[in-house]
Amino acid sequence: MFHLWENSQSRFGSEHYNIKVVGWLQELNYLPFLEIFVIALPILFHAGYGLHILTSGKSELRRFPFLHNGFYWLQRLSGIGILLFLLAHVGMTRIWVMWEPSIKQDLFGHMHMLLNDPWILSLYVIGLLLSVIHLGNGLWTMAISWGVTVTPRSQQLSFYAFMGLSLLLAAMGLHGLWGFLQ
Repeated sequence: MFHLWENSQSRFGSEHYNIKVVGWLQELNYLPFLEIFVIALPILFHAGYGLHILTSGKSELRRFPFLHNGFYWLQRLSGIGILLFLLAHVGMTRIWVMWEPSIKQDLFGHMHMLLNDPWILSLYVIGLLLSVIHLGNGLWTMAISWGVTVTPRSQQLSFYAFMGLSLLLAAMGLHGLWGFLQ
């Protein structure tokens, strides 16, 4: 959610984004530590565990064509899509910077250039939407699995709440992408 918020700051223009957002992040003392141990390793663990569930889990869509049984598969397939998107995103941002250090000075301009390509913009929109749906559905499933929502009514209400959160995050993320196109 923090990443969506920081990218939503793109609506204030390149100077604000490059100085207030990217500049602040680049000045963090332990940025490489945070990126590796707080972001990358947990995502890799989650992805590995998700792939394990994908290969060992069972869902019978033909026998039980319920909405939430479909969400079981949506969760698995969106996870694969997100993993591919993250590889592309990290490649186009963090890794590209290794070959072109000047991007650090104008990340807004780099994102503007990337997102003006319709294929890359489509990739980002799809990756964003998959990510927020995956988050909302994952939180809903976690609430059921951990016994937070045990009654059908509480599960229904929490489903609406988490899908509402997904819609709000999608709006914030799309707004951020739009900001880079200004």
